[in-house]
Amino acid sequence: MPYVIADDLPDAPAGQRFRALLERPQILRMPGAHLGIAALLAKKAGFEALYMSGAAMSATMGLPDLGMITVDDVSWHIRQVVRAAGLPALVDGDTGYGEALNVMHMVRAFEEAGAGAVHLEDQLLPKKCGHLNDKKLADARDMAAKVAAARRARRSLVIIARTDAAASEGIDGAVARAKLYLEAGADAIFPEALTTAEMFREFAARMPGVKLLANMTEFGRTPFFTDQEFEAMGYSMVIWPVSQLRVAARSMEELYAAINRDGGTHRMVDRMQTRAELYQTIDYAAYEALDSTLIRTVVPEAMPGR
Repeated sequence: MPYVIADDLPDAPAGQRFRALLERPQILRMPGAHLGIAALLAKKAGFEALYMSGAAMSATMGLPDLGMITVDDVSWHIRQVVRAAGLPALVDGDTGYGEALNVMHMVRAFEEAGAGAVHLEDQLLPKKCGHLNDKKLADARDMAAKVAAARRARRSLVIIARTDAAASEGIDGAVARAKLYLEAGADAIFPEALTTAEMFREFAARMPGVKLLANMTEFGRTPFFTDQEFEAMGYSMVIWPVSQLRVAARSMEELYAAINRDGGTHRMVDRMQTRAELYQTIDYAAYEALDSTLIRTVVPEAMPGR
């Protein structure tokens, strides 16, 4: 039953619940889910935490991932995901939407919206996807100040510092930055766009005892690794940030092409979630039961003949 109408709303703040999952010995797996329906489907599949990608939210709004969306845009997405599934979510905080005071505002806004964790990155605006070329890095001390501001503003939110330095400063530079960010108050580190298993292992070996996040995005600089392979390399968390958007966008492309080609959707019905399946996913009957004045809906089992 969706948490918006359930009696068993989580008592503990999302940050505490996220931290508890992170403290378990096994790797924490977080598929991308930046919409309420995606959150419900991920929960149904058995996932216990979610990831909300800035790139996915931007693309859903028809915008590139260049730091153009706002704190309010992201908070709106957080609220619907948390309301729908009740799972703790790690949220992409980009560069913090400004300097230290902006970061503090972001942390409070995200936490009030229901986020369990946030990650900040050490790029300058306009930021880029971590797997693209010519990223511009912020001064490490400026990034550390943002991390410190996030730590000061948070109540229970888990703070993860992302560094994009490996591409331009190598592992040595990424490790040095990560240590500075930990000193500033980061709870975990996200080394972005590592390109080989050896790089993942070396970074982890040089960060003993530190919770590390791996990014398994498609069409990027990182080869495909499984969650268990990342765990064996020393990582505590893994995200698949934009996978659900890529699959959904391809399906929508094919749907619109079919309508244009065939004059209707009749050749795509077998690709669709049925009305009954959708209503089961969103627990339509439970909402309906809340209001005794509503008549129980009868779901058509099949389309009528012509």
